[in-house]
Amino acid sequence: MHRALTEVTHRPWPLPPGPWIMSQTWHDLLFAHWRIDPARLRSLIPAPLDLDTFQNDAWIGVVPFRMSGVRLRATPAIPTLSAFPELNVRTYVTYGGKPGVWFFSLDAANAIAVTIARAWFHLPYFNAKMRCESRSGSIEYISERTHRGAAKAKLHARYRPSGEVFRAKPGTLEHFLTERYCLYAADAKGRVSRGEIQHAPWPLQEAQAEFRENTMIEAALECGAPVPLLTGDPRHRIEPLLHFSARQDVVVWHPHPI
Repeated sequence: MHRALTEVTHRPWPLPPGPWIMSQTWHDLLFAHWRIDPARLRSLIPAPLDLDTFQNDAWIGVVPFRMSGVRLRATPAIPTLSAFPELNVRTYVTYGGKPGVWFFSLDAANAIAVTIARAWFHLPYFNAKMRCESRSGSIEYISERTHRGAAKAKLHARYRPSGEVFRAKPGTLEHFLTERYCLYAADAKGRVSRGEIQHAPWPLQEAQAEFRENTMIEAALECGAPVPLLTGDPRHRIEPLLHFSARQDVVVWHPHPI
């Protein structure tokens, strides 16, 4: 049995029928979340989906990590495809009683993986030049989008865990932001699909981070101008909610139209 399937009692609904199609492992992941007015996001979310909020607040996340062991079911990991950094910008939506993730962008340092993910899962993947290195207990993460025709977007951050490992309790903000077991995507015609995923509860730690450059959210919101929640002016800057996770094993099912 795959490691991600050894613990399922925490899931908010049963595992989907049929076999999973893809396996991957996520490493050194940072959840950086900012509270944001739901009105800033509603027009960017397809009409069939409801924007998911916590105590009437929407949240937008910037999530850098690196992947390994990416492979299709019953196939070995291919060295040129199986390990690379990834960076996503996301918010939270729900449909039919299944809360999930909506991705504004997913940058990856693997052109083949980007092409496959865009075609197969209809996810907004973009090519990027990226570097993810461990230095003196911290993760140095640099990403610059290089995808032709896409909005420019950069991230330069250094982050590290700063607390003991814990699992988020249901009903808490940490649980709302991390414990999601499906994703939603739309194809070129606006048709929305749902892809189920499975993993153990997140082993979270509180984190510290320094953002030397971050234009990921401006690019995602298609606004061009600096977003107030990310301004460098200390009088107006809103600090993000930060969590770290060292490793998560994941399996993915084929997406289906909602």
